[in-house]
Amino acid sequence: MAMINDPQRVEQAYRLAKECYAAWGVDTEVALARLATVPISLHCWQGDDVNGFERQVDQIGGGLAVTGNYPGRAQTPDQLRDDLQQALSLIPGRHRLNLHASYAEPGGKPVPRNELGPEHFRGWIDWARQQGLGLDFNPTYFAHEKANDGLTLAHPDPGIRQFWIQHGIACRQIAATMGRMLGTPSVMNVWIPDGYKDQPADRQGPRQRLTESLDAVFAEPLDPNWIRDAVEAKLFGIGSEAYVVGSHEFYLGYAITRNKLLCLDAGHFHPTEVISDKISAVMLWLDQLLLHVSRGVRWDSDHVVTLTDELQAIAQELVRGDYLHRVHIGLDFFDASINRVAAWVIGTRCMIKALLMALVEPIDLLQQAESSGDLTARLALQEEFKTLPYGAVWDYYCLKSGVPVSRLWLDDIQRYEVDVLAKR
Repeated sequence: MAMINDPQRVEQAYRLAKECYAAWGVDTEVALARLATVPISLHCWQGDDVNGFERQVDQIGGGLAVTGNYPGRAQTPDQLRDDLQQALSLIPGRHRLNLHASYAEPGGKPVPRNELGPEHFRGWIDWARQQGLGLDFNPTYFAHEKANDGLTLAHPDPGIRQFWIQHGIACRQIAATMGRMLGTPSVMNVWIPDGYKDQPADRQGPRQRLTESLDAVFAEPLDPNWIRDAVEAKLFGIGSEAYVVGSHEFYLGYAITRNKLLCLDAGHFHPTEVISDKISAVMLWLDQLLLHVSRGVRWDSDHVVTLTDELQAIAQELVRGDYLHRVHIGLDFFDASINRVAAWVIGTRCMIKALLMALVEPIDLLQQAESSGDLTARLALQEEFKTLPYGAVWDYYCLKSGVPVSRLWLDDIQRYEVDVLAKR
């Protein structure tokens, strides 16, 4: 404990680590400077179990489910913002917030989703400006009476389909306003739950309707300085086990032909698939990419991000391929079985740790060995690099960023739980 409480010892350990990395040709100062420029978009829905503020809901629907009843869930916009501010104070770097349309603040008067406007998010925009954050945005195509049968933009009823098209159009205007007012483009990501529990008789029709609906949503050209449109696929969901309209293949084709961002969610594929392998493939055809980083466990796609092999592989691909300036990194998990604020901190710090590990990797040595055909050296070096002292570099980064080093952030979370969360 004395080590992590003593800034001088943290700095001493860093100097030794810096020398160690320099022997491998890595400049840790360059790596840390690059790391500081990479924002992670935290997702608002971890803090309140995806309830939003339209109304209190017992079941979210749309293939989404949150388990657990840990005390202290945010129940108002101000509580959620307080919790986010607490989490951000424990995370090094400057980051973003990913907001859903269901988190609107209509001022006590219900507003239909297809009539939402920027004025219903003024509280979030003002708060984000005060915190120095960018905002990303998502239409909410679930937890609504017009989505009870699991179909929205692909619905066979033209009236229901038009409602959701209008919702998407309204959300694009909201996202563009957020981007303009905050001076940083808002990534607006479209995910829909549409699909069937059992085998459909017509797979083509819903996908044709979805294409037409998306084209209508994106019809108006908006300034890319303020908004970037993205589409997100999924393999299956609760209630859509047999068929998902917006599959990976569908959205890959749509993103390429319509010049949209493709969203790869780490939990939206078969358990034997990983998105780290997909990044370099899709980046050959797309200008930019959106990642939703989560952790799949069996059928559930949304566990808190931890420092797994796949998380490290995702970060390695982003750095090795020089994609960091072309990829938007967001998180997407919801766990109500543990302290919700701690979940944000754990997941985001792990994502940043993975990026740091990739940035201090002696990539040139690995690629030289590979290009020369010395695969023995490549494997040997990959294993040797695993024991390099990245932990000392991480502690130093936290220290210089003014956030707690090592496990000390947990003390702040425990105090916040006693002083704030437990009293709700």
